[in-house]
Amino acid sequence: MVTSTTEKPRARDAEATQKRILAAAKKEFAKNGLGGARVDLIAERAKANKRMIYHYFESKEALFQRVLEDAYTDIRMAEQKLQLDHLDAGTALDTLVRFTWNYYLANPEFLTLVNSENLHKAKHLKKSQVIHVVSRKVVTLVEQLLERGVREGVFRPGIDPVQLNITIAAIGYYYLNNRFTGSIVFEKDLMTPQALDDRLAFNIDTIRRLVCK
Repeated sequence: MVTSTTEKPRARDAEATQKRILAAAKKEFAKNGLGGARVDLIAERAKANKRMIYHYFESKEALFQRVLEDAYTDIRMAEQKLQLDHLDAGTALDTLVRFTWNYYLANPEFLTLVNSENLHKAKHLKKSQVIHVVSRKVVTLVEQLLERGVREGVFRPGIDPVQLNITIAAIGYYYLNNRFTGSIVFEKDLMTPQALDDRLAFNIDTIRRLVCK
């Protein structure tokens, strides 16, 4: 009985430590990329030590892969919580576009982590089994939405759910990823509340024109 009592606090401590490490690692990788991230800074911010990081995650690259997996899992789980099947197809489509835009705004680390992994030609995601499971969920979600829209008579048939998902992501991702250079090139602040509202409205209108009859 004594052993089981002591094991539970230890398990909770280990889980809490790993969460702190992952939170600190997410910020460090998002700021400096895999190459520039420092394990000692991650340990300091997580109130842990480097030995514990390597004990739980084996290497900096493995830790980076776990951070990526968690980042993709988070957005995919949030998409599932939208419960789009309870909405008419047109409203559900608007909701998905709006969610993607707002998620990017609220989670800028996601964009920088994706950028960093693309610099590494997705070599960490290629080794991940998690990413395949969570990514198929969004393809299925969009596919079912398109099929329902066709049945309701509001969407054009034959739209590829993968291509649509890429387009929804791209029209938000490109704008925010290039907000600094874009503000110079187009001579306007792309991040004012009005500019962001205008962009969201444009995104929704663009996707509707692409999908709707």
